[in-house]
Amino acid sequence: MKTIYIILMFGAAFLALYEQSKPQEETNVVVMIAAIAAFMVGLMRLMAKVPSKNNRDKEEEDV
Repeated sequence: MKTIYIILMFGAAFLALYEQSKPQEETNVVVMIAAIAAFMVGLMRLMAKVPSKNNRDKEEEDV
């Protein structure tokens, strides 16, 4: 599942950068917003699986 989110994030980042590089008349703002939103959702899902460093320190102090 992690690989899918990484691929999604790279694809969305590439799409947003590609849309931004187009001339002003051809830029589709909706596509850029959707790509940025997909990137942020992928980043959120990917970071949700990383444990917090502070939680581990608190558990060690309790023991």
